[in-house]
Amino acid sequence: MGSQCRRIPVTLRVGEFEDGADSLDHESTWLLGHTQHITFGQLWVDEGELYVDAILHVACRFLNREGTAARCAIYGYRTDRLPPARRLDQPRRLGASRFQIVENHRPVRRNLPFEIETPRPARSLPVLASENPCATAPCRTAEHTRGAACCRDLQVEIMCTREEHYLEALVRSRRSPYLCKIDRAGDFSLDVEMISACGYLGDDGIACALHGRRRADGRPAKPDLCSEWPPKNKGLHPGCVFAPGRRKSRVRG
Repeated sequence: MGSQCRRIPVTLRVGEFEDGADSLDHESTWLLGHTQHITFGQLWVDEGELYVDAILHVACRFLNREGTAARCAIYGYRTDRLPPARRLDQPRRLGASRFQIVENHRPVRRNLPFEIETPRPARSLPVLASENPCATAPCRTAEHTRGAACCRDLQVEIMCTREEHYLEALVRSRRSPYLCKIDRAGDFSLDVEMISACGYLGDDGIACALHGRRRADGRPAKPDLCSEWPPKNKGLHPGCVFAPGRRKSRVRG
């Protein structure tokens, strides 16, 4: 019984420098924001691509807890006391207008003022002048947490070659739905879906704390992919207001 029963160290691919530094800042800030079940380490560059070391805090589906003791359901290993899981604190909201974001593939702490001082809807998206319908949506993630489902799960690319059989076995043995929908996209990586809520969510667990804020160079602080409506009928969560039936009822109303 070891640490691999509850967590696995991996390398995640963030993106390509071909997409430009601005795009990578957004991608990195978005990915490193999902801290609920992921501990992020160092960002590093190799052959024009950006990667980050990480620990995925998802238990093996064969781990059976019995109070402080634990047992492996597949091999029969037992321990009378499973050591407590240790997690590093990874705050993204640092108080007032101060946040940790990514600039030039480095985590930095910055003051991010609001774009304008006049009041604006707290949960609206920058692409719309109207109120954000996601604020009251009954959407939920696969483990039935309701609200802001798009901000509570994500797809990541785990670097894992076809020869890394042990690592791939560890990934495929994780507990669903916290890590699931595992697909080998090619010879070097696995695409997976994880539940790991974003650390930029506001106190209500729905509003984005980066919404309406600007970086010092004028770019939006909120990652650009968070400012676009999801593709129609694609990858929608249960209860999403963009589902076909709900879309029609909203138009009729």
